[in-house]
Amino acid sequence: MTNPQVTFARNVGFRKELSRRVNEYFATNNIRPRDNPAMYFKTLVITAWTLTAWSIILFGPPNLAIKILGCVALGMGVAGFGMSVGHDANHGGYSSSPLVNRIVGSCYDVIGVSSFLWKFRHNQLHHIYTNIEGYDNEIEGDGVVRMSPHTDHKPHHRWQHYWIWFIYPFIPIYWYFRDIQRFIRNTPYQTNTLPTRQPIDYVTFWVGRIIGVSFFMVTPYLVGYSPLQIVLGFCIAYWTYGAIVCEIFMLAHVMEGIDFPKPDPESNQIEDEWAIFQLRTTADFAPRNPFLNWYVGGLNYQAVHHLFPQICHIHYPQIAPIVAEVCQEFGVNYMVYPTFAKAIASNYRWLRLMAIGEEEVSYSQATTS
Repeated sequence: MTNPQVTFARNVGFRKELSRRVNEYFATNNIRPRDNPAMYFKTLVITAWTLTAWSIILFGPPNLAIKILGCVALGMGVAGFGMSVGHDANHGGYSSSPLVNRIVGSCYDVIGVSSFLWKFRHNQLHHIYTNIEGYDNEIEGDGVVRMSPHTDHKPHHRWQHYWIWFIYPFIPIYWYFRDIQRFIRNTPYQTNTLPTRQPIDYVTFWVGRIIGVSFFMVTPYLVGYSPLQIVLGFCIAYWTYGAIVCEIFMLAHVMEGIDFPKPDPESNQIEDEWAIFQLRTTADFAPRNPFLNWYVGGLNYQAVHHLFPQICHIHYPQIAPIVAEVCQEFGVNYMVYPTFAKAIASNYRWLRLMAIGEEEVSYSQATTS
């Protein structure tokens, strides 16, 4: 069984005009939206970062502090590769070649996230039905955290704005085992059944995990680490990875001023056209932060990404002013938090608001300060 389809209101021309101007930008500057040399170089840099950290752990000086720092650097490398490289590839934004995108995107399977499941829940559910309860699996939080005012409040949510920061590091380890369970049992997301799997999906899933276990577990054992040391090192790396990717996601959709719309109960329609709906449910943050622009794969330009997920994130800083210009002409709000710190503070305040247990939170309560 699958949820009834949500539809969006009649197109008012916003998306058409926005797409025209973005296409004009690429044509005028004679550049391609994908297959970008800067992206290829970035891939090499993040790969080198990750492998260097891994090598320091395996072959570096026998110093505990250095080993711990190596694990942290490895976790940062895995997070950076996932956000910058694998994310673009699994959206089809890394290359114009589907084969290249599939190969690069399979890095998700190596780090423990099924690319097959991710593309369904993220591309087909989250990106189309952003922040809609019952459709967007990524705001469900598996009952652990309450992100939407339409999610049932549980007693453990009361202090979520305090303890959630300590949960983030454990999420990737949970993803690892949850995806195995879901892939084997063909478990749907809510009532959204999974697509039919092809033989290549099985190969990618299991070979990716074999490579990942070899990389993170077997090789350290072969060079002399004990099982306990391996588990501790893996946990440090993945705690780092989880803390980063979970908070970056939160800063895109779980903020003050972000909407959690409900379709009309009779027509199951959202009142805005799809592109405007995306700007109601998504925010950019820290657009002038050069490190974040590079490291998080354009996810600080989340609104731009949701509008143009198949364009390489390298171009987002140039596309953002075009989005702002068209938004101003059409009277559409384009939410941007100017700094990383302000975005984190807003995320904290929203989680605190969701902790109080109200069934509905008025839009006036969710304004930026």
